[in-house]
Amino acid sequence: MIDDKELWIEYKKTGNLEVREQLIIKYIPLVKYVVGKMITNLPRTVEYDDLVEYGIIGLLDAVEKYDLSKNINFKTYAVTRVRGSIYDELRSQDWVPRSVRKLAKDIEKAYIQLEKETGKEPTEEEIAVFLGIPQKKIEELYSKVDLGNISSLDDIVYDNGESKTTLVNLIEDKNVESPEEKLQKEEVKQLLIEKLKELKEKERLVLTLYYYEKLTLKEIGEILSISESRVSQIHSKAILKLRSKIATKFGNYAEFF
Repeated sequence: MIDDKELWIEYKKTGNLEVREQLIIKYIPLVKYVVGKMITNLPRTVEYDDLVEYGIIGLLDAVEKYDLSKNINFKTYAVTRVRGSIYDELRSQDWVPRSVRKLAKDIEKAYIQLEKETGKEPTEEEIAVFLGIPQKKIEELYSKVDLGNISSLDDIVYDNGESKTTLVNLIEDKNVESPEEKLQKEEVKQLLIEKLKELKEKERLVLTLYYYEKLTLKEIGEILSISESRVSQIHSKAILKLRSKIATKFGNYAEFF
């Protein structure tokens, strides 16, 4: 039986469509794994099979663009492509209400502005006063933000014009990059590590269980003895804090959405 490396070498050398099909079939379970993680945080109107279809488009793109010479694990590389493809399709359908998007962005900007002015992390009450809205509306929005995938570690936080880096990639640091790329991103990575330490203990725990242990929000809720919606709020708030802190420091901040 031909192993993965031999399959990749043959396909990249010959472009054989039969080999390509073997690779795609082999990694379909990866697409289903990604979809399984994502769908728990999406509205019930979103169909599992549709997400798998969108994810396969990303898988096809990953197979074509995968570079063996960079010595990056294909699964690590493909996950970002698969997620991106799904997000792109959902975004094109505009299934996240614009009012939710706008309020999420307004809250993020308020975090950035208030932290610059006061030199400390703003409270929800201060953000509410700054935006002129009820504090309860912000608390409700945290759940909607997570369901809308507006705040995520998959958001892009660094863009040097040629390559983009996500928060989750900076944390996991799985990709093998050139010395130049590593130097360019090291400052962002160090800042992220520092800001992670500034989060509350429960916020750090939720991020760890979600992104490292690969647990669903429901599973995390069971471990922490809190509701799934509460986990969603904690996750969203933690990510919003990280993004705003990174944005405050770097002018080349970019967003996935």
